[in-house]
Amino acid sequence: MLRQLYQLHSSLHEWASTYLTTPVLTEAKFPSLPHGAWLLWFLLASLSVPCAARSTSTVFKVGVVGPWKCDPLFAKALPQTAAQLAVERINNDPSLSLGTTFEYVIIDEDCQTSMALKGFLGHYARANAFLGPVNPGYCDAASLLANNWNKALFSWTCVNYELDDRSRHLTFARTVPSPTWVLLSLVRHFRWAHIGIISSAEDVWVDTGSKVADALRSYGLPVTTVVSTDKDPASIRLALTRVKRAENIRMVILCMHSVLIGGHIQRLLLETALDMHLTDGSLVFIPYDTLLYSLPYRDVRYPALINNGKLRRAYDAVLTVTMDSEENSFYKAYQKTVNVGGVPRHIKLHQISPLFGTIYSSILFMANALQNVRDAGEWRSGANLVRHSRNMAFYGFSQRVRTNGSGASLLKYVMLDTDGQSWPLLPTHCVDLEAGMVMSLGRSIHFPGGVQPSPDSSCWFIPGTLCTGGRVDPFHLIIVFLCILLTIIFSSGLYYCIRRRINQISLVRGPDKIMLTLADVIFINPSLSNKKLSLDDSKVGDMRRKPSDTDRQSLSTPFSDSTVTPATYANSNIAIFEGDWAWMKRLPSGNFKAITPQTSDVFELMKDIRHENVNLFLGFFLDCGVFGIMTEYCSRSSLQDLLSNSDVKLDWMFKTSLLLDLIKGMKYLHHRGVCHGRLKSRNCVVDGRFVLKLTDYGYNKILMAQRFPYEDPSAEELLWTAPEILRSPHPGLCGTQLGDVYSFAIIMQEVVLRGPPFCMLDLSAEDVIQKVRNSPPLCRPVVSPDHAPLECIQLMKQCWNEQADRRPHFNDIFDQFKNINKGRKTNIIDSMLRMLEQYSSNLEELIRERTEELEIEKLKTEKLLTQMLPPSVADVLKVGGTVEPEHFENVTLYFSDIVGFTTISANSEPIEVVDLLNDLYTLFDAIIGNHDVYKVETIGDAYMVASGLPVPNGNRHAAEISSMALDILSAVGTFKMRHMPDVPVRIRIGLHSGPCVAGVVGLTMPRYCLFGDTVNTASRMESTGMPSRIHLSHSTAKILVDLREGYQVQLRGKTELKGKGMEETYWLVGRDSFTKPLPVPPELKTDNFYELRTSALGGPILWACLSDYFATEPLLLLDVSTSQ
Repeated sequence: MLRQLYQLHSSLHEWASTYLTTPVLTEAKFPSLPHGAWLLWFLLASLSVPCAARSTSTVFKVGVVGPWKCDPLFAKALPQTAAQLAVERINNDPSLSLGTTFEYVIIDEDCQTSMALKGFLGHYARANAFLGPVNPGYCDAASLLANNWNKALFSWTCVNYELDDRSRHLTFARTVPSPTWVLLSLVRHFRWAHIGIISSAEDVWVDTGSKVADALRSYGLPVTTVVSTDKDPASIRLALTRVKRAENIRMVILCMHSVLIGGHIQRLLLETALDMHLTDGSLVFIPYDTLLYSLPYRDVRYPALINNGKLRRAYDAVLTVTMDSEENSFYKAYQKTVNVGGVPRHIKLHQISPLFGTIYSSILFMANALQNVRDAGEWRSGANLVRHSRNMAFYGFSQRVRTNGSGASLLKYVMLDTDGQSWPLLPTHCVDLEAGMVMSLGRSIHFPGGVQPSPDSSCWFIPGTLCTGGRVDPFHLIIVFLCILLTIIFSSGLYYCIRRRINQISLVRGPDKIMLTLADVIFINPSLSNKKLSLDDSKVGDMRRKPSDTDRQSLSTPFSDSTVTPATYANSNIAIFEGDWAWMKRLPSGNFKAITPQTSDVFELMKDIRHENVNLFLGFFLDCGVFGIMTEYCSRSSLQDLLSNSDVKLDWMFKTSLLLDLIKGMKYLHHRGVCHGRLKSRNCVVDGRFVLKLTDYGYNKILMAQRFPYEDPSAEELLWTAPEILRSPHPGLCGTQLGDVYSFAIIMQEVVLRGPPFCMLDLSAEDVIQKVRNSPPLCRPVVSPDHAPLECIQLMKQCWNEQADRRPHFNDIFDQFKNINKGRKTNIIDSMLRMLEQYSSNLEELIRERTEELEIEKLKTEKLLTQMLPPSVADVLKVGGTVEPEHFENVTLYFSDIVGFTTISANSEPIEVVDLLNDLYTLFDAIIGNHDVYKVETIGDAYMVASGLPVPNGNRHAAEISSMALDILSAVGTFKMRHMPDVPVRIRIGLHSGPCVAGVVGLTMPRYCLFGDTVNTASRMESTGMPSRIHLSHSTAKILVDLREGYQVQLRGKTELKGKGMEETYWLVGRDSFTKPLPVPPELKTDNFYELRTSALGGPILWACLSDYFATEPLLLLDVSTSQ
């Protein structure tokens, strides 16, 4: 029987190899089998088919490939546990395990690239799909093998850009975004094109650095330095030296294990970079491996940063970019898994690498792709798995995973930074790969030194652009030089022509000349004049046209009340011409070349226009590059300003007088055939006799004659423009006489309601213009009969009629307006008398407002006085008293100055010295506010403070001054000069206690001064002190000892004080409750020292250590109650 089965097996194998592999279908001949073997053949066939079907359709095994044995930090990812946890979740989820049982196998990868590839060749039969490899060095080969095997290869580390070619790598997919895309987003955001790469010496990291460099170079970026280093200091220093010598490197990518998860080489490299001054802000270090996992940062303590101050300072130059977790960080998700029993409890958090979550999510990535294949009814081949990994969304281990239409993962990344002093990792930016943007999270990056690496040229980031990195092609240099030369020649010729034309125009002489120069006018500052020109003396703005008085095409330079500089053509629009004040309407600058014949005609026409309601044209100012129309100056400003001034009370008689002036002026212009084209309330000015006059007529004609570039006016400027003009291409230049009638109607609405155009409509200016242009329905102002006679409202409606030919002319308007007034003459004098009565009734309210303003100014004056003098002295001076000199029995004085201030001043600009002293004294002033002290004065770099005066405080003065001195010394230790941040600032401090006399000296800028020997002694204590030390006299030290508040005093010894001889002095080195850091003072040059401690629990104790000879002898404990 066994022999027959063997013959059957041999015959079937031979038949299958002969006929089943034949590509052409022919008549197949079955093998000749021994007699009775057919029954056995069918029996074996029937038994083998179910087994084969079950083995190929119900089990899907994933091979997790990685260097799990040869690299301990990769082993910390616990691939066995992560895979088991993911497989259990898949098999327990009916939507993922329907018809399939997931299994896994851990496949170890050799740490040598060649051996790893050799091992991968033998993994064909071990799994249906592979997760890996970790080493990018053989990702290309592994992908081609998987493609040949038709098995999917899902990777989270392969950075090779060649793998993006789907035509050659049909069975390859990434479970996380390519780290190159994240790096490119950062590089483009910060414009750091020049990049260096440092990798550790292991093959996996050397190959990673090489592949990252190739990928970045494929985008045209200059990756100039790619080096590897071992863990010995010499190798690390050599690698950093190569980076330092490379040209223009801005960013260094570290391809090695992160120091935050135990990377020893990265720690040594960063500490060495700190020693080599490479962490001063010129370079930014980017860890590469954190791009492959979600590094926890919320409420996470990293011992590597907490316990290593040097590394913490070096890490200030590191930007950590990692996958972001929306809700739970990796540690929280892992702890949650431990709590539900998914992971053994004996495995602690610090023993786990965040790669655990990446492996877990990658297996779920495969499961979801397989589910999509199954839903599509397709065979689970490698190509189908990769193709159906598109447009997926599921929740991984600690974050949501999504893919786009091309199968690329769309995880979000977060950028973490430290503040250079503490250890927490703080998020500053997020990287959105879907949008291709780096967005700020509201916190700025703390770069060492406060300055980020300088950006490179933007040409590096423009596709298809050849960038030379700042090196100029000589040919381009010649082209630029020729262009500049031609420009100079052309400009010179143009300047010559313009200058000759101006000279020709300036030859026009006589009393009626139009062209004016600086020889004809004198620009003035009206705020310096005593001439009364306004209703309200406090309103300087009424003495000249405000910025709103002119439209967008004019340039006004108003003055404030405090202006005292002489007026010139550059800063004033008001001038004196032929003894009277004139106003200059400026034209757009930079476009005037020559007076055209058309412009000359316009000037002649404007010169001939003379009417009491038309502002007189005086001439055209042309000098020093300023072009303007000179007209008579009207002191009451524009009609718009008059209407908006609530202090001016306008009755109906006053309003009709203004409107009638406007009608008469427009009637005259239209009679002369002049179209205004710019009629609006701000172009109607009022002179000192409250006579309204029209201005800005002929302005549009000058612009068109001189061919100035057209500028679209704003919507607010077009509110007076007729609808038919709004529909024209250039509404700002077009104008008609019937369009002036429409503008007059809008001005009537302003005068009647004393409000801006269309003020009753709750619409923006843009919406109003849109509705007026696109009628029907009509959009017009609404005026109630309560504000004006019905005839006046009817006249307004006729004037803003939609059909221009149905609008009345100004002759008809003048006649109708006379009928509205019933033939009465509008008397402006009667209106003025009524206005005076209204002013008298409002006088009380004005006085109350002025009184409140005086009270505010009084408070400001008192505050300034208390800042100059002590409050108690200021109170006496405010009531008119005399401050008598006062003797104080015991006060403590503080003197300090800056060490080397003369040298610093010699190497600084005067403004930099002022900034230094201002910054330092501002810091001091903020500190003394927390103590019971009084700042006496500052002279140069000297700073003087006293305590115990003018209000005595017992013996607390010594403690207050000492505590203040410790705070100031601590603050100076971290103080940085703006212009020399690398130069430390050191101060000498001297303290002395004793009697003094204080009083106010002088009447002009009075000062509160101190007198007495105590002041001199305190100054000597400062001058004989040492940098970064607080020098105490014996009297001050004794008071501190008697207070028993824990002040730490060291005996300095005998010190010669000028005028005092040799005296015992002391150093104040701290206080028991004082925890702020103090700067390290220079070492003393003596062989012995004494330390005097004052304890809150007992009396003073003196410790004496006499030279190195007594180093092994017991210390002497002496009781000291005096200075001996």
